[in-house]
Amino acid sequence: MSIERVAIIGAGTMGSGIAQVFAQAGHRVIMIDVIAEQLSRGMAAIERSTARLVSRERLSAEDRKGLLQRIKLSPSLQDANGVDLALEAVVENLDIKCELLRRLDTMLRPGAILASNTSSLSITRLAAATGHPERVVGIHFMNPAPVIPLVEIVRGLATDDATHQLAIDTVTGLDKTPITVNDSPGFALNRLLIPMINEAVFMLMERVASAEDIDAVAKLGANHPMGPLALADLIGLDVCLSIMEVLHLELGDDKYRPCPLLRNMVAAGRLGRKTGRGFFEYAAQE
Repeated sequence: MSIERVAIIGAGTMGSGIAQVFAQAGHRVIMIDVIAEQLSRGMAAIERSTARLVSRERLSAEDRKGLLQRIKLSPSLQDANGVDLALEAVVENLDIKCELLRRLDTMLRPGAILASNTSSLSITRLAAATGHPERVVGIHFMNPAPVIPLVEIVRGLATDDATHQLAIDTVTGLDKTPITVNDSPGFALNRLLIPMINEAVFMLMERVASAEDIDAVAKLGANHPMGPLALADLIGLDVCLSIMEVLHLELGDDKYRPCPLLRNMVAAGRLGRKTGRGFFEYAAQE
């Protein structure tokens, strides 16, 4: 079996980025979101992203036109019927994701894959909400999806070998590098990354150094391409907090306790680039 038609549910930053990746690789994509404005914003983001690729001569104008034509928009989940792969990229909430996967499971054809782009939630728990847990797998793209080469393939307890291998083959065909991880809180990348970000926020709160200097230490001293606070702004502080809370709850270790400053930033609506202000300030649509 090969993947030809793909449904991406959720047209936010991750969903639109993932839709672009699949369409660029030649797949027919339907991007679904119940909020019409979100669909428009998601498609506009794809148009801007692909226009930049053309201006940098990394994509031809003709290929861009074909890419955009392969993406269809829909407000109805029913339009996922008939696809080979349905990948959800909605809000990082267990109950919402479980209900969505349960509904998708009732409408997809036999053999179709159900995937989640969750960055921290248990694939085993998500799969248990469906009648076919063996065909549920985590396909976790990083932000920005069109740029970052890594994709985590997360096996739930019931994920069968055929589903796992098809996920690997599909991601490889996207010119991405799949890394298999077993179902564990935060998976691999966020188990490493989010505690580092959290510690940087603690350092800022405790006035160890300024935000600029903390990031400079990471870039100049550890050779990181981006400092942890700027990276948190890119990911979204609300997303960072959500992952940190999952790590703390599921692993039961206080070393994963979210920094109070991180909680306060989220409560104040300072979520990073998507709101124009986080640990740093950003111009509109940066």
